[in-house]
Amino acid sequence: MEKFFDIRYEFDKELVWQHIDRQIASGRPNYICVADGVVVDNVQRNEDYRRTVDGGMFAICDSGWVPLYLRWIYGIRRSQYCGPMIFRDVVSQGKYRMMFLGTDRQTLDALRLRLAELNPQVLGMTFCELPFLDVDDFDYPAIARMIEADGASVIWIALGAPKQDYFMMRLRPHLRHGVMIGVGAAFNFFSGVERRAPHWIVKMHLEFAYRILQNPKKQFSRCMGIVTSLPRMLMGEWRRKKMLPKAA
Repeated sequence: MEKFFDIRYEFDKELVWQHIDRQIASGRPNYICVADGVVVDNVQRNEDYRRTVDGGMFAICDSGWVPLYLRWIYGIRRSQYCGPMIFRDVVSQGKYRMMFLGTDRQTLDALRLRLAELNPQVLGMTFCELPFLDVDDFDYPAIARMIEADGASVIWIALGAPKQDYFMMRLRPHLRHGVMIGVGAAFNFFSGVERRAPHWIVKMHLEFAYRILQNPKKQFSRCMGIVTSLPRMLMGEWRRKKMLPKAA
């Protein structure tokens, strides 16, 4: 793992899978945050949220821009491993019983059918709509009892950031086992409710523009928040680099 922009990242997807295996085998509950630009922005602005993201196992890099920043600042190459990627990979592996929490019933029903094409075992797994509540108002003990009764080892949470990260942090003390992973819009992408940007747009680091065009009311304000905090964030990482001991 490596820490940049106040976030502990695991960039290597093979190591991500190994960490999940070991955490499940340990019998202790924990969570993984999927750090897109919104997460990176909120970590810079909110100390409580920074502790929430830092309090899990690690974060994976959902932002296509963070690898570019790291190349500019440190001259190192790191890769994006976004929420839809880890979602597809883990579901396709067919190694775990899983539970899918969040969004609405229509989306969940479509998601079940689409995921069954990747892993037919999904048809026998639980897809649960969560009520539209503030993060402090969920009945976490009841949700934990439902997960324990189901026996799921991987629990996918789709509430959007930062809400899903606060949700996982609050749910963890009530669980006995399992790895929660917050995957935001992945449910919408795989159910067909939303279309993810074409691959060439993703490769050009323009997915944010595509999402603004799809949902301008929601995404424009999010992107403006990222833009306004970006100079301070980059300067902070430059200062951190200057403080590192120089190689002999």
